Amino acid sequence: MFTKDMHISLLLDFYGDILPQRRYEMTSLYYNDDLSLAEIAEICGISRQGVRDAVKKSESELRELEEKLGLCARFTVLKSQLKEISGEIRALQSDEMSPTLRERLKAVADSLETLNI
Repeated sequence: MFTKDMHISLLLDFYGDILPQRRYEMTSLYYNDDLSLAEIAEICGISRQGVRDAVKKSESELRELEEKLGLCARFTVLKSQLKEISGEIRALQSDEMSPTLRERLKAVADSLETLNI
């Protein structure tokens, strides 16, 4: 059975532009649009096996790129750290501190959350 590794969708966001356009499109249709291999085959005018081979090759290349570059892993760690820092800043805010300091901490926490990471 051919099961989907949804981590590939994230890798596709990072490294998809490196793939050949046609394989990128097929892989994106499979992972991001949740189309079946048969549906993609019909759209692309190739066999289901051809789509499967293209998707598997893309998966392999995406994993290899991540293994070598590690951009996705670094992004995930950075996102987690920023969320933790924002939570810590919010926890530091208390009624006993000066309103100016409380507002500055709130502004920093808000800035971290708007980074969209």
